[in-house]
Amino acid sequence: MRFYYTDEFVLPLPPTHRFPMQKYTLLRERIMTSGVITHPQLIRPDAATDEQLLRVHSPDYLRRVVTGELTERDLRRLGFPWSPELVERSRRSSGATIEASRAALSEGCAVNLAGGTHHAYRDRCEGFCLFNDSVVAARELQASGLVSNVLVIDCDVHQGNGTASLVRDDPTIYAFSIHSERNYPQPKEVSDLDIGLPDGTEDAEYLAALQYGLKTIFREFAPDMAIYLAGADPYHGDRLGRLALSLDGLGQRDRMVLEACRERSVPVAISMAGGYCPDISQIVDCHFQTVTIASQLFGY
Repeated sequence: MRFYYTDEFVLPLPPTHRFPMQKYTLLRERIMTSGVITHPQLIRPDAATDEQLLRVHSPDYLRRVVTGELTERDLRRLGFPWSPELVERSRRSSGATIEASRAALSEGCAVNLAGGTHHAYRDRCEGFCLFNDSVVAARELQASGLVSNVLVIDCDVHQGNGTASLVRDDPTIYAFSIHSERNYPQPKEVSDLDIGLPDGTEDAEYLAALQYGLKTIFREFAPDMAIYLAGADPYHGDRLGRLALSLDGLGQRDRMVLEACRERSVPVAISMAGGYCPDISQIVDCHFQTVTIASQLFGY
């Protein structure tokens, strides 16, 4: 199974921001040493090019990102200080989703061990998201003639507001978001299908809502491939989540999404999206469970 990683691009961050970034390295190390996923292919992706990014983001925004001309307001929205390393890592993360999507078309499934940067808009950054990797990948595969219709299944606890805004008038990309209704962002954008859940939602209620969402999607839309944002932040221990799923509930979520795609012969690229549990090992457990289930279902 192919895994695309970007964690070797270390960002110069203040101590308060370093802790959650460690999950990426720890996840890759778990995959390498666990023995659960046999013969993993760990691949350093190419960086997304200007041409690829400009299918989604405005020329002025890309210029300001590359040259470091983001305003103080931009940086407050982003939540990270600007650095050349941040730009390079964000390009690589978008490149990882592009390459995972291409690999999924031939192998059924592939994984970006980062990504899920769904708060990035055409002309602004937000919520730790500089470029919208899901839409960048969808548009690149469409431009290459590999697919026509792309489904984004966003199970991060926060609504994919940037994705919703970017594809609002694009009937070839279907955005589905299941999230915490009272959580960030506020106000929310309008996706093709939004399911907002109340604070404290547990496994049974979440999974019933997800099942309804998946049935609705596949009744309304016929995707050539899917991009699945498998956020760890609906977990009950997440400090930014407001939902209350167990580890087993998250596993049932992953299995439900991936089986729905596999049963319909829809290739799926997975990205990790959010995870902010104070105990970083629990975040890694959630993400590792996702890739283990993917490996089991797609025969690796």
